[in-house]
Amino acid sequence: MGKTQIYNIVKAFVYLSKKLLLMFPIGDDNVKGGPFPFFSYLFILINVLVYFVIEVPALTSDSTATLFFEQWAGQACELSKGESLITLLTSIFLHGSLMHLGGNMIFLWVFGDNIESTIGNLKFAFFYLVGGVIATYTHVFLAGATDCTPLVGASGSIAAVLGAYLVMFPKSRIKLWFILFSYKISAIFFLGFWLIQQFSGIGVKDIPGGGDNVAYWAHIGGFVFGIIAGFLFKGTTRLVMLENGEQEYHTLAYQPHRYNNRVNLAKFFKG
Repeated sequence: MGKTQIYNIVKAFVYLSKKLLLMFPIGDDNVKGGPFPFFSYLFILINVLVYFVIEVPALTSDSTATLFFEQWAGQACELSKGESLITLLTSIFLHGSLMHLGGNMIFLWVFGDNIESTIGNLKFAFFYLVGGVIATYTHVFLAGATDCTPLVGASGSIAAVLGAYLVMFPKSRIKLWFILFSYKISAIFFLGFWLIQQFSGIGVKDIPGGGDNVAYWAHIGGFVFGIIAGFLFKGTTRLVMLENGEQEYHTLAYQPHRYNNRVNLAKFFKG
């Protein structure tokens, strides 16, 4: 089998996996108890405001866009030399397009609140930001320290959230919506498929003429960090089966007297 055939197979897999993930998550098993997920919502708000209030006006031309991203986006060629370290944080709140922003915020909306309501607000905020930094440096050292392409997006931090979620809520069921119907699949299957997609994306990039502008190594680095953190956080919830056949998680550190996570989007997508 030649390189062209291998490339076409891997590319087809990446295409199909992206189509699966376009069946975007709209809900998961609830967590009952714990603090209100303040930072999950705050990070979503900050990302949206930064994009529409700061980025959109700044990107009115190619020249202003270049200057903006050179100043605030992460660049491996600088970070590898210990320069522009502030961009380790600022780049987490920048996005390359409205679709980029929307996809990341949907994942943060669905997966972030369960973790924050379980481990606490400040611990989650620290975990989220550190995950983004580690994800960025994973990209720097594994994808090329001389690359000066701007690196933006909350994907690394959110990948850390996904890694922790996989360890902390392995039996959770993720509700996906696709066009006119919705259905549930296990968190292990959904997140496992997401991880395979990241390695497949790297495989395409390694073939001459293949690939895209996605920082797959950053995603993997954030995910691995999240898995490690998830083992440290694990054991703070218990799974409870309800009489109607549904299930939910109850926090152990807090009295499970009310639901503290997001408004349930699944109510609006019946299936």
